[in-house]
Amino acid sequence: MVHTQSVAERSAARPLMKQSTKSAVASFLGAMLEYYDMSIYASASALVFSKLFFPASGESALLLSLATFGVAYVARPLGGLLLGHFGDKVGRRNVLVVTLVMMGAATFAIGCLPTYSQAGLLAPVLLVIMRLIQGVSVGGEAAGASTLTLEHAPPTGEASSPPGP
Repeated sequence: MVHTQSVAERSAARPLMKQSTKSAVASFLGAMLEYYDMSIYASASALVFSKLFFPASGESALLLSLATFGVAYVARPLGGLLLGHFGDKVGRRNVLVVTLVMMGAATFAIGCLPTYSQAGLLAPVLLVIMRLIQGVSVGGEAAGASTLTLEHAPPTGEASSPPGP
């Protein structure tokens, strides 16, 4: 038996579909911006940061520079837990805005950091702190955006359940 929807059922479903599409697009754009930031940092760490922040390290400067890239990945689970908790308390949308601001502020701060020749050991320490903030931001954004998208998904159809095995 084929079920056809009445006009009233279709019009009631439109706002829900519109909201789910809006949340999916917003989540996609937020994730895209955060991962773009991460990819820019990866390029900079491989090409520039070894000379600016680790010149006294000799041949291991590139390795240390790339390690600062990896610091953000270590901080991601913490971001998911911490910002996920706040997303439950104050709302996911608010927390997603905070993650974007955190990422932008940390990226801007990295661009303003003094080099090793200007500030000594303080420069790489500040770089690691900014990378930790970026990692927490990406972890919180990924968890929050996924949850927000699933919460606004239509109650029926393929988009109503999270992907899994």
